[in-house]
Amino acid sequence: MNNTTQGHKSGFISIIGRPNVGKSTFLNRVIGQKIAIMSDKPQTTRNKVQGVLTTNEAQYIFIDTPGIHKPKHKLGDFMMKVAVNTLKEVDVILFMVNATEGFGRGEEFILEKFQSVRTPIFLVINKIDQIHPDELMPIIESYKEKYEFSEIIPISALEGNNVETLLGQIYNYIPEGPQYYPADQVTDHPERFIVSELIREKALHLTREEIPHSLAVVIDKMERKDEKDLVHVMATIIVERDSQKGIVIGKQGKMLKEIGQRARLDIENLLGSKVFLEVWVKVQKDWRNKMSQLRDFGFREDDY
Repeated sequence: MNNTTQGHKSGFISIIGRPNVGKSTFLNRVIGQKIAIMSDKPQTTRNKVQGVLTTNEAQYIFIDTPGIHKPKHKLGDFMMKVAVNTLKEVDVILFMVNATEGFGRGEEFILEKFQSVRTPIFLVINKIDQIHPDELMPIIESYKEKYEFSEIIPISALEGNNVETLLGQIYNYIPEGPQYYPADQVTDHPERFIVSELIREKALHLTREEIPHSLAVVIDKMERKDEKDLVHVMATIIVERDSQKGIVIGKQGKMLKEIGQRARLDIENLLGSKVFLEVWVKVQKDWRNKMSQLRDFGFREDDY
């Protein structure tokens, strides 16, 4: 803990935007480790994932929110509540939009939520590597007409373009404060949570269009066997229907084996140890609409 550094800054920064604009890619680019899962499917981030970047001058604590969207079920309501609540807790809000997609109802919905917020809001136009430079100014102008942003910064989270510039601008807005987290800590989430997210990422990626977001991962057991420098992880993938269970397991168990193998490599990188991973699949019908099951899977309303 650094309580005495003169002029040291620390700030909480919320990353907000429609699903699939690259929020997790940005967070992983800044932090340099894989702590937020990435998928080409929207709504892959369910809980607040904090990423911590520590430099000599400042500590940036990023909050990656669920993509704001109109809720369709109780899980959606929960995700929406989490996303909007973060707006009240932070020093800077990054409103991230996709340069390749036009202004739509999703953006309009988010801008409505900003009307009562006094926090500085940056417009971050992501994926500029996918458009012609001439297309950028019209995008900037169209957003300027809709809201008075504190800063407008185009970036490519994937390529890293302008990310340092964005960090420099954030530094100008965050207050002086102590170092809240140790310099080598990159997230405040317990390891079990990140391990479950890594398994869920692989399951979503490998099943592609076949499995929607009716998929959760619960870590049943995680223990370190010191004498062997081995971590034993037992996890259950929860789906809503028997047909989905069949897809996740695959023919002769091939899909489940592939999910496990890919997840194990990421978990080993995270923990710095060898990992023995066992994964099962279980059906919990309509779990996204049952508050008791949402609580069992770690979605707790009273945490937010």
